[in-house]
Amino acid sequence: MKTLLILFSYHHKNTQKIADVFAKILEAQIKTPPETNAEDLQQYDLIGFGSGIYFGKHHKSLLEFAEKLPPTNKKAFIFSTNGGNIGKMNVENFHKPLKTILTAKGFNIVGEFNCAGFDTFGPLKLVGGISKGRPNEEDLKKAESFAANLIK
Repeated sequence: MKTLLILFSYHHKNTQKIADVFAKILEAQIKTPPETNAEDLQQYDLIGFGSGIYFGKHHKSLLEFAEKLPPTNKKAFIFSTNGGNIGKMNVENFHKPLKTILTAKGFNIVGEFNCAGFDTFGPLKLVGGISKGRPNEEDLKKAESFAANLIK
């Protein structure tokens, strides 16, 4: 299965670490939104969309990229990292804006992944950040398992 990961990972490269695990398991290529165009997507069977969570949703550049995509019937998955230790309900809320865009475009969402990531944004910098050391080995193992399940 030919796979592409569309990724925005900036501050501490938390989401990049997860994408690197996915890329290894799925033998996927990783591109940023500016490096990708809609025509590129036609050659892939599975597309992952991921970034850190900024103000309760995926990064603006990823959302804007998704908005510009033409209708399709491709399989996709959503992934993210965020600073807090959050429950399932919040992850669903964080992923909802991107998921809404993608499903409206016709993507079949086959999975979602989230884990904590080191965060020093804004006032968190004053206290040394939160979720230090994340994603950790356990998070990376969960990412491996998630990716492996996508190709079963």
